[in-house]
Amino acid sequence: MRFAPSPTGMFHVGGARSALQNWIYAKQQGGVFVLRVEDTDAARNKPEWTEGILSALDWIGISRGSYEGPYFQSQNAGEHRAAAARLYDSGRAYYCDCTREDVQARTGSQYQGYDGYHRDRGLGPGPGHALRFRTPDEGATVVVDLIRGEPTFENKLIEDFVIARGDGSPVFLLANVVDDMTMGITHVIRAEEHLPNTPKQQLLWDALGVKPPVWAHVPVVVNEKRQKLSKRRDKVALEAYRDEGYLADAMRNYLMLLGWAPSGDREIVPWSVIEDEFRLDEVNPSPAFFDEKKLRAFNGEYIRALPVAEFVDACQPWLTGTGTIAPPPWQPEEFDADAFAAVAPLAQTRIAVLSEIVSNVDFLFLASPLIDEAAWTKTMKDGSGELLDDAVAAFEALASWDAESLKSTLEAVGAERGLKLGKTQAPVRVSVTGRTVGLPLFESLEVLGRERTLTRMRAARLRLV
Repeated sequence: MRFAPSPTGMFHVGGARSALQNWIYAKQQGGVFVLRVEDTDAARNKPEWTEGILSALDWIGISRGSYEGPYFQSQNAGEHRAAAARLYDSGRAYYCDCTREDVQARTGSQYQGYDGYHRDRGLGPGPGHALRFRTPDEGATVVVDLIRGEPTFENKLIEDFVIARGDGSPVFLLANVVDDMTMGITHVIRAEEHLPNTPKQQLLWDALGVKPPVWAHVPVVVNEKRQKLSKRRDKVALEAYRDEGYLADAMRNYLMLLGWAPSGDREIVPWSVIEDEFRLDEVNPSPAFFDEKKLRAFNGEYIRALPVAEFVDACQPWLTGTGTIAPPPWQPEEFDADAFAAVAPLAQTRIAVLSEIVSNVDFLFLASPLIDEAAWTKTMKDGSGELLDDAVAAFEALASWDAESLKSTLEAVGAERGLKLGKTQAPVRVSVTGRTVGLPLFESLEVLGRERTLTRMRAARLRLV
């Protein structure tokens, strides 16, 4: 099995899905997973993008050292050129110096493919002479596909396609075939968008005298409008989801559901179940909807299932600003690990991605809260100042600073004003945390402490004067 990405940008979630399917299938068949970086387009390739592919694969569990490679397509250029020469020498390919404009002038159409003008004109190699494959005039090419059955392509509808450019460099179609042959690839699992190229590649396999691999074209991944996911339009970079705080286990579970499902009504299942139950011939060929809302819900379930100690560890990059994660709004010396550990179980039930931990706990580590002005305006109505005065006085008198005492005390303050607890605690929450929503208020006040809580409530009261 091989996974052959091009290092031309961030790692696409669709590519990650294909990598996982190849990875599992190779293990099921007792085969080898090969990573081949198709880097022949030097103008578009950057070393950091190759490293991005490797680190993204590491993150979803396909770790370095557990597969062959990475190999680089550019290192096999000699074999590509040798294969092109064999096809020319055997009469399966011929040279052509036609430009696109030449073809359009002869056919009268900019949409018609190459018209075979040089098929029998005996043009030899030379500068600007592209090498074209001589497609059979009759018959059909049948692609045996584990997912799509036997798509059939009439050969007469396949133009004589270019396999080497005018400078002699082989194009992707030929390089891809030669690399698969050289590496002994037996199965090719890839995205549906490659299916139109498959009859051409199969013809090349046949012409080079080697049995083609087993094909499996997995469904295209689409957005909510059923459009193919686009780097220009959609959030498709695996790294972006990683840096936002999606868990690797949640992401790979979700990716494997794009076109396939485990037995029963389950969707969230252990990876061992996916490895055991996944079958290529059960993959649905219809387009697969990448539903970010569903992924987010998945991730929340995985976060809540973590042991608290693991959750605390998982949050550390966002609490400390390590790696590619932006630094939090507090200084390192302001962070209190014990305070975070105290509220971690509360936060764990309320966030869907790990990056949300910052806005949930920043009030604990900042000298003063970050006030959401819209929340302030909405909450601090007439009477809020007097309510804060009463709450401060009641809290000052507390003998025990604990969540239960704080709650019952504030309930009593509200009852004297004919207010339910929800209305009573809103000004206190905004004063102390800066927001109208967040962790349970009274547990938060307990951890924040008496002095800091009262200081913030007094500051809010002054602002209302």
